[in-house]
Amino acid sequence: MRTKVALGIWLLGITLAWMAVVPPDLGVAPLVNAQGTALGWWQLRQHAIYLSGLWSISLMALVMLLALRLPLFDRMLGGMDQVYRLHKWAGIAAALTAIMHWVAKESSGWIKALWGRAGKSEHDAVLPWLTDARGFAKDLGEWAFYLLLAMIALTLISRLLPYKRWRILHRAMPLLFLALVFHALALMPLTFWALPLGLLMGSLLALGSLAAVWSLAGWVGRSRSYAARIQQVAVLGDTPTGAPIEVICAMPKSWPGHRAGQFAFVRFDATEGAHPFTIASAPHALGHSPEGEPLLRLVIKPLGDYTRTLHQRLHAGQRVDIEGPYGRFDGQGSRRRQQVWVAAGVGVTPFFALLEARQPGMPTKGRDAAPVHMHYCTRDARRDPLLSRLQSLCAQAQPPVPLTVHNEAQGERLTPQDLQGEPGPLDIWFCGPQGLGDALHEHARGPRRWCLHRESFAMR
Repeated sequence: MRTKVALGIWLLGITLAWMAVVPPDLGVAPLVNAQGTALGWWQLRQHAIYLSGLWSISLMALVMLLALRLPLFDRMLGGMDQVYRLHKWAGIAAALTAIMHWVAKESSGWIKALWGRAGKSEHDAVLPWLTDARGFAKDLGEWAFYLLLAMIALTLISRLLPYKRWRILHRAMPLLFLALVFHALALMPLTFWALPLGLLMGSLLALGSLAAVWSLAGWVGRSRSYAARIQQVAVLGDTPTGAPIEVICAMPKSWPGHRAGQFAFVRFDATEGAHPFTIASAPHALGHSPEGEPLLRLVIKPLGDYTRTLHQRLHAGQRVDIEGPYGRFDGQGSRRRQQVWVAAGVGVTPFFALLEARQPGMPTKGRDAAPVHMHYCTRDARRDPLLSRLQSLCAQAQPPVPLTVHNEAQGERLTPQDLQGEPGPLDIWFCGPQGLGDALHEHARGPRRWCLHRESFAMR
């Protein structure tokens, strides 16, 4: 919902600023006059070209700004995972509005076929120092448009490319944006530079260009990056190729600390790039290394080509770059609602940190911990390497956290209806597969109006 609202407000702001610099009647009535001249159609086409172009380039500027992983956006949107969700959908919306822009431009053919060229306006005046660049800017924009569509398609059909290759391709997006900025500067009518549209678009193009250069230079997240080292690596299970691995990291003393439930971007290999992993330990829960470095835990499940081989490549003493912390999955719900935690598979990792924060002797901040009922979904409880730790943490928490295990091997699959028996309005914190999360989301909009907090790591 936040993503839809943010995109709606963004497009509405651009539209209102555009309406302030165009004629109140838009000059489109009638579409065809008594003499059969399509003055209105040509004018409508012109408006469609300009407005769709403004939408598209402004959305791409938003994409560039969101890619900087600024703490401001983290706070505004309720977590860095939501920032990336908006980043993804702003990119999709930019591609869709770019298609609208292209269709409006190509519509001249059928207008000519029906009514001829009569009434077609001349080129609008543009910035004087870019008048001679009009032809080049058109060609550059067209090629950039085709490349943008290809990159969005590859992003949506993620299976076509491994993450490593996709990341390299995605690094070219700032270059495409800079090309489209030149396209917009060279072709935007001179009248559009009047207030408020000129100030708004000038600011967005400038900020987006700075963000693109920042990204190309590799400076994204640099101020929140820390060189750590691996203290310990352990395989949690009997089969190394399919079991989660536990990685204890010794952080530098400059590490600002984290809150339970947060995640970080972790880079074990410079050629692979950073991946988001939950910090599966509460602040101060692991103490310090012999050298006085604060320790934190990562629990990584082998879900892809990269994570399946980590247990072979990681070793104690190895350098690891950690950027963060990020996220707002902190389990701090409303006192007027019953808290319910729902975890499935490796989605239990943020709850390890939240439960550790409730253990006796752990420092508390502010109010006492609210009562919680936890549901854990597992494929096979007998072979689950994480279940025993979860049961111990729930039993020792203050106050104790009742745990219900849904064992798929015995046909015990959690459904939203299973939560209907919980007393009062529910405050649900969920981390797990998308299918179950979508089912809970649909049910949350029902008569009981559950409040659903959902961590999403779909970063592409």
